[in-house]
Amino acid sequence: MKKSALVLFVILLAVVLTGCMRASTETNKNDAVAAASPVKERVDPAAIEAEILKLEREWMDAPKTKNGDSVRKVVADDAVLVYPDGTVATKADEVRTVEAGDVTSDSFEMIDPKVTVIDANAAFLAGRSVIKNGKYRDPNTKKTIDISGEYRFLEVYAKRDGKWQVIASQATKVLAPPK
Repeated sequence: MKKSALVLFVILLAVVLTGCMRASTETNKNDAVAAASPVKERVDPAAIEAEILKLEREWMDAPKTKNGDSVRKVVADDAVLVYPDGTVATKADEVRTVEAGDVTSDSFEMIDPKVTVIDANAAFLAGRSVIKNGKYRDPNTKKTIDISGEYRFLEVYAKRDGKWQVIASQATKVLAPPK
């Protein structure tokens, strides 16, 4: 019985030790190559910049024609929009404002836009804008507010389902220096 137990122990030990051996180099060859040279997605920063600037201009032009569809296209459903007065808005708020014609201006110009491409699916746009004879009609108070002036803005874009959209936006009014 002791001899049988000893033979069984030696066999189990051999099985365990065999299972703990390194695989041959041929087995791991493809894994090593894959880990050493991951395939990078090709990024064309110029094409991304052109697409984002086109979308930004489309969004800027939406109030002129009360084009809510442009806002729906450019702004993501979960976007966070921070207006110059500090209020936070959603895509639905922006669509409502544009379609109601609550924002009007003689001109709305983007100046010095700079697109920074982070990767194939993320980029941001920073720049200045100037609004001439701009008016905002507050739907709650029915008061008209002068929004003319120069602003600094930052838009964060993400590519989702093959389309670039704004996921975050911040605008800050540039105040005139004190005299």
